[in-house]
Amino acid sequence: MAIEAARRAAHPFEFKSAAHLLFIEKERARNIAELARALRSCPEESIFQHTFRTLEEHHFIKEGFSNDFAHWAYVELGEVGLGERLASLDVREFTSLATLRSRLTEIVEDYGEQNPTSQQREAGAPFYFCSSKTILLPPPRQASTLPEFIEGLRAVSLHSIHYHFIEARLRRKLESNDFSIWLSRDLGISKEAKLLDQIDIYTSTLEGVRRKIIQILQSAVQQA
Repeated sequence: MAIEAARRAAHPFEFKSAAHLLFIEKERARNIAELARALRSCPEESIFQHTFRTLEEHHFIKEGFSNDFAHWAYVELGEVGLGERLASLDVREFTSLATLRSRLTEIVEDYGEQNPTSQQREAGAPFYFCSSKTILLPPPRQASTLPEFIEGLRAVSLHSIHYHFIEARLRRKLESNDFSIWLSRDLGISKEAKLLDQIDIYTSTLEGVRRKIIQILQSAVQQA
């Protein structure tokens, strides 16, 4: 079905951005057993911080550790096997942070049981569980039509892309992102909204994510 490029949304999309104040939580880990216990008790915001939010901090890296837990297990604890298992975890498969927490804990506990001697190993530096408070910044621009939205995507900072495409998953309970929700709800563009949700946030930098979103939406405009 052709998409009306000039269709105006009743509620414009506000391209927001955010700054984060980092907090160190009470949980910390120096070995596998402490990591498993801390994973069970830490706030959900910590789980999000060390998985999804890691992508913003290392957005320019296409290869390497996909989350902070994997990096710590590999570098500080020296448990290559555990680091690889944690790094192979694809957070896109999860629809809740509670389920993601359970899977992380399961990986750590199973590794400890399969490698008893590893449980005695102390890390070179502890893992400090962190979370962050989001401070919204004034939106630099709005969009009411699909062409305006595409232009907005080109102009805004990578921090805005991260806030709406990745950070939003915490607010949306991992179900979707701000871009897809607005496109589907306010412009009636459901097909492209679903395609955006399928973009691989691990094998692309944030700049790459921006380009893929624009490519998908430009194709929609050209078909109109």
